[in-house]
Amino acid sequence: MAQGNTKGLKSKAASGGRKKGGTMKKGRREIAPKQVDRVREKVHQKQLSSKINNSIEKQMVQAASAGKLSIMKGAAEVEPARKGKK
Repeated sequence: MAQGNTKGLKSKAASGGRKKGGTMKKGRREIAPKQVDRVREKVHQKQLSSKINNSIEKQMVQAASAGKLSIMKGAAEVEPARKGKK
């Protein structure tokens, strides 16, 4: 009897393990602030951060255009062209 029909039987689903819940991405999670002071502080921090990064990039371009770093010389030529469009 055990050797016969297996037509109607279904195999068990794999159990255990981790199920992927949602579509969360890897990386840091930040919750946007709700208080007015915190929002202002966050905006100010973001502006400062972008200014610092831009300053560092400009310094790198200037240092590279004067020295041996030939990769950055093209970026030094593009930089003045951007300012003319604004």
